[in-house]
Amino acid sequence: MRRGIAVGAVLAALLTGCGMLPGQAGGGGGEERQPAKAVESEAAESPAPEPAEQSSAPAEQEKVIATRAVKAGGADLKVEITGLKRQGRLSTLTLNVTNTGDTKWGMGSDMGDTPANLGLTVAGVTLVDPVNGKRYTTARTGTYPKTKCLCSEYDPTTEPGEVVPLHATFAAPPPDVTKINVDLMALGVFTDVPIS
Repeated sequence: MRRGIAVGAVLAALLTGCGMLPGQAGGGGGEERQPAKAVESEAAESPAPEPAEQSSAPAEQEKVIATRAVKAGGADLKVEITGLKRQGRLSTLTLNVTNTGDTKWGMGSDMGDTPANLGLTVAGVTLVDPVNGKRYTTARTGTYPKTKCLCSEYDPTTEPGEVVPLHATFAAPPPDVTKINVDLMALGVFTDVPIS
């Protein structure tokens, strides 16, 4: 007898869920579908979370914060500083140099530090804080003649149309310094470059 009651109860529950018993709202009735639609529309209205890779990508690498047309070594160039970012005790400068003319640019060691044996690098680039009267040189490891800079190396010549991405790392200026001058040697000085 108990078995019959249990089977009957299970059947009643199933039929109620399907909306087949009189006076009961079930899966086929409008009341059950309303909340489902509301949930779907809420999901459609809320933006999907971005993948972790995209949200952690450094956006400022592509943003130009200072630019200038320069003539150097007989070539027409466009210099774009794309970032000067403070990270803890270090700051990193990123820039692109584009040969916009129709002749090769013979860079040679125009941006390097030849006395330190760092000629074909941007080791000669510095940050200048005019308010505190301080010059920041590129960060380096090792001792002469095996010194390495935390900066880009480059080829001695740049072809027309070529874009050369460069970077250099420095000790970070104090937090109250929000703008600084960037001395790119043969490419000139950019003043008041914002530090992010």
